[in-house]
Formats: sequence, structure tokens, C-alpha cells
Amino acid sequence: MRLFTLTATLIAAAGLCLGTGPATASEGGELKASHFSFEGVYGTYDKAAAQRGFQVYQEACSFCHSMSLVAIRNLGDPGAPFYDEEHPNPNESPVIKAIAAMFTVTDGPDIEGDMFERPARPSDYFPAPFANDQAARASNGGALPPDFSMLVRARAHGPQYIYSLLTSYADEAPEGVEIRDGMNYNPAFKGGMIGMPPPLFEEQVEYSDGTHASVEQMAHDVVTFMAWAADPKMEVRKRMGWMVMIYLLIFALLMYGSYKAVWRDVEH
Repeated sequence: MRLFTLTATLIAAAGLCLGTGPATASEGGELKASHFSFEGVYGTYDKAAAQRGFQVYQEACSFCHSMSLVAIRNLGDPGAPFYDEEHPNPNESPVIKAIAAMFTVTDGPDIEGDMFERPARPSDYFPAPFANDQAARASNGGALPPDFSMLVRARAHGPQYIYSLLTSYADEAPEGVEIRDGMNYNPAFKGGMIGMPPPLFEEQVEYSDGTHASVEQMAHDVVTFMAWAADPKMEVRKRMGWMVMIYLLIFALLMYGSYKAVWRDVEH
């Protein structure tokens, strides 16, 4: 009995490896039905979509939203959007070096005690758009733009919620609903009123692979990128979960066979 209890416990633990983790309480808005490649126990990140999503983040979102928990080199890790099998070390990847060259970071102090700016290295974390939270609030009407690093994991039904939020802005509110000054109507947001103006518009970016940059496509791509940023080891965890499940199945069959062999001459 203890054997099977232990086996069941280990199988449950493997199930956690395959899953994506619990979500927080509902945001209370109207969500759109949307599908992402990384969902489910067989899900994987669509690398092309994640690469496009990084472009959307850079050109449309990074002016307000930080991504403080992600290092530039992480983009070139195994399973990441820009992983290169010819350069498995992201510090040596030409693509990662080119991305790092897009940024400058504040470093120091130098020998005179002053801070200074320098070109970013792959080992640096993505620089924040504002010097501090107070500056971010001052530039955004008192609201602090959330960090992109874990945003998908911090929202209930995170991918669907963020996709719905990005694609649900309306020029006019329903009859009887008044849009307050400085607010925008978005039924995906709890209460329907949101201070953030629509961040995406048609053909805002030009995808190098020729994909049409509709609002829906850009929202789908940036959510895919955000999902990777929040859980970069998801694919590894799912593979490990399947290996554990297979191991436990073989282990259970062997133990059952041993049980039958040991007790074959004993009446039950």
C-alpha cells in the first residue's frame, strides 16, 4: 500500500512538471478565445512568434514597460527565441551581440566615483525605460507600468487576458457608459476603463519575415514572447515531466511483477 501511495505522489509531482502552474484570481474583464502554441502538456514556444514578439516589445512596449528579470543573453539560451545551435553560448552569438548593441546601460562608479554609460553586454539585464518608479509614475499619469518579466504569470488566464486587453480597445463605450477624461474604454479590463491608451495599431512594426502586422497578430506575438520571458524553462520542465511519467510507469510495472512473484504461493 505504501508503495502505491508513494508512486501516486511521484506521479502527481510529475504532473506539476507538465503543468503551467496555478493562476491568480480573475481580472474580471471579458476575455477573447485565443490559442497559443505553448498551452497544454505538449505545448512549445513558437520561436518565430516569440522573435516577432520581441520586436513588438522593443518598438511598442519598452518605452513604458521594463523587463528587469531578463538578461539580454537569455534570448540566446536553449529554447529561447534567438537560440543558435552554431553558437550555443549566447555570449558568443552574433545575434545576441547585435541585440546588446542596441542598448546602453548605466555603470559605475568609476575611479572618480561617478556613474557612467556604456554599451550593453549580453550579460546585462534589459535596461529600464525610467530611472526609478517615481519617474515612471510621473510619465504615466501616476500609474506604474507593470514589469513584463512575470506579467503573464501574474494574471489569471494571463495569455488570454493580455491578448484580450491589447485587442479590445473601442473608440466608443456602450450606451449609458461615460468615458472619463484621460481614460479609455476596454471591456477586457475590470470596470471597462483603463488609463493606458491603445499601445498597438495596424502596421506599427514591419516584420522581416513578411507577416502582416495586424493588431491581433502583434498582440499574439508579444504575448508569446512575454510567456517565454515569464517561464523560459517551460519546455525543459515539460520534457522532464514526461520522462518522469515514463520512468514511474515502468517502475510501477516492475514492482507489480515483483509483488506477484514474491507472493505467488500465498493465498489472498
